[in-house]
Amino acid sequence: MTSWNSFWRENAFGKASRFVYEHWRRQPGRLTVMILFMLAATLADTVAPLYAGRIVNALTEFGTNGDVARQHALVDFSIMMGLGAVMIGARFVVFSGIVTFTLNMMPEVAREAFHKVQRLSSDWHANSFAGSTVRKITRAMWSLDGLNDTLILAMFSKVVMLVSASVLLWVYWPVLGLVVGVGSVLYVALVAGMSLGYIAPAAQLSNAWDTRVGGVLADSVSCNAVVKSFAGEHREDGFVGKVMNKWRRRTERTWRRFNLSFFIQMTAMWVFRAAILGTALMLAWTGQANAGDLTFVLTLFFLVQGYLQDVGQQVRNLQRAVNEMEELIDIHAVPVEVDDRPGAKALKVSQGEIAFDHVLFQYKGKATPLFKDFSVTIKPGERVGLVGHSGSGKSTFVKLIQRLYDINDGGILIDGQNVAAVTQESLRSQIALVPQEPILFHRTLAENISYARPGATLEDVIAAAKLANAHDFIEDLPKGYMTLVGERGIKLSGGERQRVALARAFLADAPILILDEATSSLDSQSEHLIQQAVERLMQGRTTLVVAHRLSTVKSMDRLLVFAKGEIVEEGTHQQLVGIPNGIYHGLYERQAMELAAGIAAE
Repeated sequence: MTSWNSFWRENAFGKASRFVYEHWRRQPGRLTVMILFMLAATLADTVAPLYAGRIVNALTEFGTNGDVARQHALVDFSIMMGLGAVMIGARFVVFSGIVTFTLNMMPEVAREAFHKVQRLSSDWHANSFAGSTVRKITRAMWSLDGLNDTLILAMFSKVVMLVSASVLLWVYWPVLGLVVGVGSVLYVALVAGMSLGYIAPAAQLSNAWDTRVGGVLADSVSCNAVVKSFAGEHREDGFVGKVMNKWRRRTERTWRRFNLSFFIQMTAMWVFRAAILGTALMLAWTGQANAGDLTFVLTLFFLVQGYLQDVGQQVRNLQRAVNEMEELIDIHAVPVEVDDRPGAKALKVSQGEIAFDHVLFQYKGKATPLFKDFSVTIKPGERVGLVGHSGSGKSTFVKLIQRLYDINDGGILIDGQNVAAVTQESLRSQIALVPQEPILFHRTLAENISYARPGATLEDVIAAAKLANAHDFIEDLPKGYMTLVGERGIKLSGGERQRVALARAFLADAPILILDEATSSLDSQSEHLIQQAVERLMQGRTTLVVAHRLSTVKSMDRLLVFAKGEIVEEGTHQQLVGIPNGIYHGLYERQAMELAAGIAAE
């Protein structure tokens, strides 16, 4: 029993069943009505051949007992038509209900998947193709349509039909009921075994490569500017072509298995047909069945055959839907590494003091901690520059303040409140971030700026843009603040994107500000405008500046020099540059020499 439970938990069909059941149980009334009406429709369809046989028997009696035979024929005909009406009406109710039932589920599944993806760690997103993730969500969402149709409209009705047909035949001819019942079970078992054990593994692999194709295409298209810059069109064609070839081979194997499975199923159906018809002929030859009985048996047989032939297709549809849903289910299984604690309260910032208290932090997969017994305090309103070589810990330092990672020990406090004990939403709403490479939505400039404060008016947006020196270039655009900026802001220059990011930070009006060298890699005019805006933005805020060019942090109140997760030097620019063999002194001299060499070369 334990091994079966374990198999069911790990098996794709088991996982998909639990996933779908969780959504079905949210609409119990509609599901119950559909099942009852589908049951009525199928039973009416199954019983109808019985009255077709009785009509034939009545017809054979017209010559000897005409009036009674006609009366019986009319009654049987009326019942048969009534059963047909029940079947049509009940199916209409089911088909109407499943439209609403499925359309309630599809956006629900997409919303919940998006909710989960948005809350997964930065590392997870860094290691996942955005295009592949979107493909997994949309493919699983649409697979629900096929899965609901397969289970509720097709598979349920087929099971009811096969059981009721076997019982009905057993009542009249036990041997024929036994043939139909056993044959149906064996056929369904064959179809299910072929689909689950033979086709499903191949389909699972081809679906994985389908996802890979989506990710590669999205990655290449989104990096088109790089492709053009390095004349890489032919290389990308070749790279995508290789992935497509692998997808084609995996998909071809799946389709060929489908074809072989279909051939085997048709052969099994041929054997089953011979068994039923042979048994019916034997009953007629031995006098156990008359013409009407044979009509009943043959009509019911063709009905059973139609249902059984469709079983193979429906099992394949079910298997395909499960395979397409599996990747999304795996996403739901990914643990949320950084989550709000039970009872977490909103962060309230009055001063803006930041304190690292004996912090221990180690990245997963790393042999040693980055920060060990790390302590430092940033005073309220203090402007602090973070300096150091790449990998020294300065970027991790600001990520831990935002709680993008959880620390292993110690505490990070903002105005005495542990960031791990407050809600992430309240924490990050108190921190304005201006990254080195701002990312913008493919939305209007007004929407991108107001993202920092939902509900902000256009007047608020314009005021923030003016403070960020962005208003003038926005006004020069054909649609002004209603201009769409393109995917990730590609329609704007680097300096323009940076000023939009600064406007967003002005509108946020957060007490804590993090700047990731907002003026790097810009022309002198853009740098001047942005530097002016940055100076205004830092006033009255606790500010952390991740410095890439040391000339931008000369005016900071304090500089922290990082090396291998430790603060090895601390002080003002003048104090640190005066340490002859210090790390900051060496970094500053090197950058000064590089700048001088660049000027001389010009």
